[in-house]
Amino acid sequence: MRPDPSRNVLGEPLHPCSTDPMTGYFRNGACDTCQQDSGSHTVCAVLTAEFLAYSKYVGNDLSTPRPEFNFPGLKPGDGWCLCAARFLQAHDEGCAPQVRLAATHERALDIVPLDVLEQHATE
Repeated sequence: MRPDPSRNVLGEPLHPCSTDPMTGYFRNGACDTCQQDSGSHTVCAVLTAEFLAYSKYVGNDLSTPRPEFNFPGLKPGDGWCLCAARFLQAHDEGCAPQVRLAATHERALDIVPLDVLEQHATE
């Protein structure tokens, strides 16, 4: 697997999202993606308690540690590469987390309009 070019939604080089916890489809700390990334893990989110509760409610528990998968469990304030469709769903439900635009991959725009991402931008 080879990542797509690392460009963000601003048309600039992609910034890191988080290395603690380590995130990304490639677990390289960035929201890099490729054709095999069917979930499009491209939105760099700053997680909130509200979003984590929502994600658990809709069937994706991100807060419970899963040591068997080397997954520490996430907490409010953590950076994480979210699936673009899940981010858009959370936006539509009124509980989207904040977004780091410089660390959000341009492929997120295939699913989430830029103005929606900008509504949640941290910078």
